[in-house]
Amino acid sequence: MVAMSGGVDSSLAAALLVEAGYRTVGVSMRLWGPADGSIQSGCCSFDDFLDARRVAEQLGIPFYVMDFREEFRRAVVDPFVAEYRAGRTPNPCTRCNQFVKFAALWERAQEIGADLIATGHYARSRTVGDQTELLRGVDHDKDQSYFLFPIDREVLRRTLFPVGELTKAEVRRGASRRGLPVADKPDSQEVCFAPRGNYAALVEAHSSPQPIRDGFIVDEAGHVLGRHEGVHRFTIGQRRGLGLQQGGPPRYVTAIDAASGTVQIGSGDRVVKTGLIATQANWLGPLPLAGTWVSVKIRSRFAPQPALVTYADAESFRVSAPAGLRAVTPGQAAVLYDGERVIGGGWIAQALSDTPHLDLPPQGEGESRRVSPGEPTMAPAWRRHAP
Repeated sequence: MVAMSGGVDSSLAAALLVEAGYRTVGVSMRLWGPADGSIQSGCCSFDDFLDARRVAEQLGIPFYVMDFREEFRRAVVDPFVAEYRAGRTPNPCTRCNQFVKFAALWERAQEIGADLIATGHYARSRTVGDQTELLRGVDHDKDQSYFLFPIDREVLRRTLFPVGELTKAEVRRGASRRGLPVADKPDSQEVCFAPRGNYAALVEAHSSPQPIRDGFIVDEAGHVLGRHEGVHRFTIGQRRGLGLQQGGPPRYVTAIDAASGTVQIGSGDRVVKTGLIATQANWLGPLPLAGTWVSVKIRSRFAPQPALVTYADAESFRVSAPAGLRAVTPGQAAVLYDGERVIGGGWIAQALSDTPHLDLPPQGEGESRRVSPGEPTMAPAWRRHAP
């Protein structure tokens, strides 16, 4: 069962699987939208469903639209609203992968007798012994492994990533060569269920019966600089849209206290931290030992930074980063890498700034090795599965 969004990535993934000899079924997931069928966001539009159906017809495979709206609301939208109201910054794409696109979808796949699921994510997997590892996509500009850290190990073993060895340009060329009607379709650039990217409006619309409360913007000495209309409009490290008089040195959001409704701002150096604590960990391999150098990503577009694991158990971990981490944001994911391999990750609970000085790791450790698109690699896992 291949998840088909109507975009070029999942469409080419389906085409590659068909060409490799898999008996393939295409599925579009209806995740969001009112019951009357009108669509008010960039998610699950009828045009997307029609694009996916056209590709499936061209490939000669069955195609279905499956309703996951209840699972999506419960696992993604409700926590999204609650996190923003609590002064945290949620990561809805990762939660969607964790609970819907790889958990609920795998359950549906088993119901129809499918042995494997596939997606158009830019990520790779490989089997080492009896373990399946998750790797970064070859195209590091499009790599989506950060969003996939919470996948259950058994589901990862049953998942294929056909476009993970390709660059975006290669994907578009491959779709064009095959005459797929979505070869030039633009990528979606925003949270799919927030109309026009207006997160604040969505939070406010789904906050009944508890009203949004306003509060104060203060400096680090506690002096009131202005008022705001809700902590859900702010995130750690934010510089623009503070609603304050312009002029003077740049100011950034350094702390958010939802209980009092207070947003604190300060200079840029105040958002650089030297470590973090993450909870609700998911490990895709053995636990890293304390004293292990890794790379850590704290946002999807954040370059991996060297970090030292100072504590790790089944549920949480703590890392120290001697070079500093900018805008460590509670609610976001912290994902640990060993080169190209995802070790695991968790949800940021707390930023740390009291970590003792640490020397940087020896050259080559704690960094992700770049893989050029033309570099020879072992046969991709999805091709090694018997169709």
